[in-house]
Amino acid sequence: MFRLRGVSLLSWRAFPFRPFSCESLIVQMQNCADEEQVFDLIERNKATLSEQQVGCAFNVLWQFQKQKTILEKNVERVRNHPQFLSLCSVTTDHIPAMSDVTLVDVLYSIKQFAVESHHPLIEALVTEGWRRLERFDINVLSIFSTCLADQHLYFSPLMGKIADIVNRKLEAIQDLRALSVLMVSISSLISPCFQERLLTRAELLFDTVDSSKVNIARRILLFLRNVKHSHYPLLERCNQVFIRNVSHLDLESISRILSLYQSLQFHSFEFIEVARGRLAELSLPSDHPESFVRLFAALGPVARPEIRKQIVSVLYRHLDNCKSVELLKIIQALTFLHFQSKELFMKLREVLLSRLEASVTPSEVSVLVSALSMLPYPHLNETALSRTETVLPQCDFRELSDLVVCLMRWIQNDHLCSASTAGKQLDLLQKLDHWGHRRLQQSTSLDLLWEELKSVKGEWLHESLVEESITALQRFMDEIDHSNVAKIASFLSKTNYLSTPLLDRIASVVVEQIKKIHPFSVLAIILPFSILNYDPPQKDEFFGACVQCCNSYLGTLDPGTLVFLGFSMATLEYFPEDLLKKMFNIEFLARLDSQLEILPSSLSARIQFRLMELNRAVCLECPELQVPWFHDRFCQRQFNKDTGVMNGAQQQIYKMLAEVLGGHRYVKPSTLSPYYHTVDFECILDKRKKPLPYESHSVTPGKSPGVHGDSNTSRAEPRLPPEAERIAIEFLDVRAFCSNILHLKGKSAMKKRHLEILGYRVIQVPYFEWNSMAMSTKDTRMDYLREQIFGAGRS
Repeated sequence: MFRLRGVSLLSWRAFPFRPFSCESLIVQMQNCADEEQVFDLIERNKATLSEQQVGCAFNVLWQFQKQKTILEKNVERVRNHPQFLSLCSVTTDHIPAMSDVTLVDVLYSIKQFAVESHHPLIEALVTEGWRRLERFDINVLSIFSTCLADQHLYFSPLMGKIADIVNRKLEAIQDLRALSVLMVSISSLISPCFQERLLTRAELLFDTVDSSKVNIARRILLFLRNVKHSHYPLLERCNQVFIRNVSHLDLESISRILSLYQSLQFHSFEFIEVARGRLAELSLPSDHPESFVRLFAALGPVARPEIRKQIVSVLYRHLDNCKSVELLKIIQALTFLHFQSKELFMKLREVLLSRLEASVTPSEVSVLVSALSMLPYPHLNETALSRTETVLPQCDFRELSDLVVCLMRWIQNDHLCSASTAGKQLDLLQKLDHWGHRRLQQSTSLDLLWEELKSVKGEWLHESLVEESITALQRFMDEIDHSNVAKIASFLSKTNYLSTPLLDRIASVVVEQIKKIHPFSVLAIILPFSILNYDPPQKDEFFGACVQCCNSYLGTLDPGTLVFLGFSMATLEYFPEDLLKKMFNIEFLARLDSQLEILPSSLSARIQFRLMELNRAVCLECPELQVPWFHDRFCQRQFNKDTGVMNGAQQQIYKMLAEVLGGHRYVKPSTLSPYYHTVDFECILDKRKKPLPYESHSVTPGKSPGVHGDSNTSRAEPRLPPEAERIAIEFLDVRAFCSNILHLKGKSAMKKRHLEILGYRVIQVPYFEWNSMAMSTKDTRMDYLREQIFGAGRS
């Protein structure tokens, strides 16, 4: 009996029933022209389908979808087709006999048709996959992990088992494609140590990969975003892959890459430049709302003007279909573009308010409020205020910080709100402070604290949270190492708070662990030292390590970053020759000009001004380098834009200086020094300490009379009489000092240094002395100025 059955089975396999031709059913499926032909074959053969044939059927159906554009895809129609349902039913019976590859391929194909995770077939396939997990090869395991991720099973025991397998077999994995898929899938479950091992393995395998593998590079970016880690060696390599293959990137790919770069705070001038050229070659998908909105948010700011106009022209009719976070990105892009359209902004406001009134989740409320506050017509009704207050206890620190920024913007700009609404806004601000302090106090490690602090923005940090934030950081100071030192330094740069223990710890970590720190992090590390004018005990070792770290990457760092790095070091009287030679040449300046064209206008202007200040510092403090001064025209345009306004203290000082010196003709306000340092007041004393007069000039009260000086202000000043001295008198307001102690910040110290090199005697009048009780009368202030100018005992 069993022999007969064996013969029967053998005969069936050797001579299967073929309803249309002698070709096998699998070949017939592969030769089908569309889904209907596949379904026709399934209907005629569903009683005799084998496990290989059902696998082939699902694969062919999915291949048809992959070949279609977004608008042509008909996933829902295929999923609901009677023969697709029959195919799913038949497949369940064949699961035990399927090979590992077929099992996982069927699961993957079914998920592409958006079949619900609780469907019996998917549950059966996942269960069988769990049984076979240990025997899966790495490629099959990677596809299986993707299927689980599609079901949002990131934290499931099954995903944990996959993470364990990867951990045990990591050193044997040779396929970066499979590893990159697994890295993304298990990213929610890995420890910091496991994360480092994955990154090290990915680096090792990267050079074995075909440089055209854009998908691998994009998955690595996705992993870095998921674990919130800007691992620069891999970021650089991925960036080079994208640049080399930009001609093969479509709009969707470019927008996703830019979005990932933004999340990782990674800026690539080269990629943006080639992406702009690629955008000009591609057509915009104006008929697909979801795709179009995402493209607008990511690509609008980097597109050329003609493409921006085309993008905006089709935006209006898609707003109702956008997700809340997409609306926020749209408004951010419109703000960047300085776009003006009252009709569009009113439509956006209407959509946002209607969603806010119905929203109950903290994340969405935060996004909607942020979007509303960025509109040109800032106004929040009481219903929206009430909705915001309701979700406060559930908000994380990022959401609280976003809400504070929005409220501050409304309070400053919304002059039409009623008194009761204004009162509720202030009350809400106090509650935000309360919840912010509470979350800081609940942090139990530096990693958890950083997750909170990285979201703090603007005035909220300076006015409400700075001391408690610094205290919390000092509590976990021993946990600062190469992996987080740049983040902590970057945060300190924003605080205006001089914490010598934290800065000393940062310097110590850099000196000890510089080989583990990437050059892209050096600017962030140096910045707080530069801004706060602080030299650590290991000054020479610290700056030497930073410069050495950057030297091999001077050709890789983008021009704007090099400008900021050079200026920050110059503020601290550190002038690395290799860096300066790299910057002050025609090739570098040409690259910088190209970058400035695609940057936001505010950032572009800031880079240009910092380059001028660095050029000035090198000319004055390192003349032996023979770097030419080439910023005369720039400075003339810059300082002729606005004559400026004297503040109250400067007006007082000007009037009193005139009395002390013998008249207005003996004091020169708002003048320019050589190399274009602005000087609040200038006077000249001869060798007998007698004031010398200037040409007559008048000043409108409250207004600066305009900058004085020759058009070529880099030349030497007119010669003074023998033994005469030129005096610069500077009023230093609160911005010139650290917020917690009366310590002069870097830029003010640099300015004093430069003026002294130029031959001035510099008198700095700090605000805390001028406004002190000891100088509360006119006479005491006059005596103070007299003593500063003429010396003690002069009346």
